[in-house]
Amino acid sequence: MCGIVGYVGAREAAPLIIDGLQRLEYRGYDSAGIAVIHNAQIHLRRDVGKLNNLRAKLEQAPLQGNIGVGHTRWATHGIPAEHNAHPHLSMDGRFVIVHNGIVENFRELREELQAEGVQFRSETDSEVIAHLVAAHAANGAHGDLAEAVRRAAARLKGAHAIVALSTDQPDRLVAVRIGNAGGVAVGIGDGEYFVASDIPAILDYTRRVVFLDDRQMALISNDGYEVTDLSRKPVPVSVHTIPWDPIGAARGEYAHFMQKEIFEQGRSLTDTLRGRVMFEQAEICLPELNLDAATARRLRRIAIVACGTSYFSGLVGKFYFEKLARVQVDVDYGSEFRYRDPIIDETTAVLAITQSGETVDTLAALEEARRKRATIWSIVNAVGSQAMRIADGALTMNAGPEIGVASTKAFTASVVDQYLLALYLAQLRGTLAPNDIRQHIADLARLPALVGQALETDGAVRQLAEVLASYKNFLFLGRGINYPIALEGALKLKEISYLHAEGYPAGEMKHGPIALVDETMPVVAIALKDALYDKMISQIEQVKARRGIVVALATEGDTAIAQKADHVIYLPETPPLLAPVVAVIPLQLLAYHVAVHRGADVDQPRNLAKSVTVE
Repeated sequence: MCGIVGYVGAREAAPLIIDGLQRLEYRGYDSAGIAVIHNAQIHLRRDVGKLNNLRAKLEQAPLQGNIGVGHTRWATHGIPAEHNAHPHLSMDGRFVIVHNGIVENFRELREELQAEGVQFRSETDSEVIAHLVAAHAANGAHGDLAEAVRRAAARLKGAHAIVALSTDQPDRLVAVRIGNAGGVAVGIGDGEYFVASDIPAILDYTRRVVFLDDRQMALISNDGYEVTDLSRKPVPVSVHTIPWDPIGAARGEYAHFMQKEIFEQGRSLTDTLRGRVMFEQAEICLPELNLDAATARRLRRIAIVACGTSYFSGLVGKFYFEKLARVQVDVDYGSEFRYRDPIIDETTAVLAITQSGETVDTLAALEEARRKRATIWSIVNAVGSQAMRIADGALTMNAGPEIGVASTKAFTASVVDQYLLALYLAQLRGTLAPNDIRQHIADLARLPALVGQALETDGAVRQLAEVLASYKNFLFLGRGINYPIALEGALKLKEISYLHAEGYPAGEMKHGPIALVDETMPVVAIALKDALYDKMISQIEQVKARRGIVVALATEGDTAIAQKADHVIYLPETPPLLAPVVAVIPLQLLAYHVAVHRGADVDQPRNLAKSVTVE
């Protein structure tokens, strides 16, 4: 949730750090700050609100120095206020830290430090880390920053990402990762080095990145970097070359990142198919899963774990795995999975779906799966992320940077990746005949074009949004494989427009939601021509009988539905299993245009963050 950017090199640190923090704004924050070492002193600037407030301070009182660290904070302990913003200084002003995570034992540590005469300047849990580092530097670490940070980290309970600087050693940064409090990436430049909690912050400067794993520490200076475990034992690391183009993290011609990312879906789906679908041979090739036919045939169950939008993607995936690969599937929220002592073993594959690869609840679910000897797979967008590294096999979405908090292209990419995985399992398990696989692959070949046609509804959806923006409550209905799309459509509307919306299986409408239907309740019905079409028409008629307003997603050529619905958005005829990918497009556009019409902050909706890295 919070963002970290650090720099050491020959350039002025402050402009690079502020630029990096701006690229992390999508993570959500309520205050920001920066610390730079110059002439053996730590110089600090902090402010509440958006980064523009901090920029204004820096224009009035510029910072100089070639090493520094910055932070965007999302309040957990202490209100959004300048004194609670990061970075935090030790009492003697010699040490400064930024921190992502929650110090679960901070009250105990705070009382201990106060008893030793330490005076606190904030209400945050993070400040205890700065004072602990200073205390250990004075007692046992002999001024060695890395050793002081190591000893301080050993006192902390919980999951943490920490970056520290010291005037005693003003040429180095120390970064630590403990648990799943978000990523820590070390960027390798030409005679300069970067630290960031997410790679878009540093893509303009380098694509060569080392990721810290749990309980690892990096010592970074002008001369290079070293990664060790928390006993200071060196550990081997891999340098990842990130394929994302920095231009991909800019808005370009679009008004918002979310709008740009909606319209990138034709390309992103092409990219997620590329190299994995052998169209001429009619085969799926997924070597990155490290899966053989014998293992695939032993598989008795798949447990999908995810949060938010990714959870709804998993609900679509359940249809794919059960229908194509004939494997039983359960879908769980990552935040609930480990607390019910799930029944999983070596015949179970646990599949995590996570755009960032750093969602704390999903990572905790994977730890539970590992403990119970399940096979672990992940579908991620962030190359080198924790969920990717700890999995036995992983698929990357190849969607490129997704900056908008409300996920769009990562949703559709993860749905298609599950389709590919289900077909791959079907190949290995022999549950589909070759001609059937050939047909599914032919359907996939048409998908980017079908998504392009769905994007052509933008003008009609914009006009519809102007009509609907004044309503306060919405009901989204779907059946079968399109029920998860009703859930996703409702989530998109509520999270960026702040309107109340519920997604429901259409067949359940009579079991409660129908009581809410009247002339003030727009009902969005996914009524595509499929095996459940007549059932959806019945639900639409019941809504109209109660004077409800019906917005229907329908298949091109369905003129009859126009006689029943108040508004119709037509979509191209699509193979039923791929219909969710096409049907979600106008719902993303609807949420976007309603939010714009209402003047909401589309890319950074209130109270939300892109990556939830604390429980």
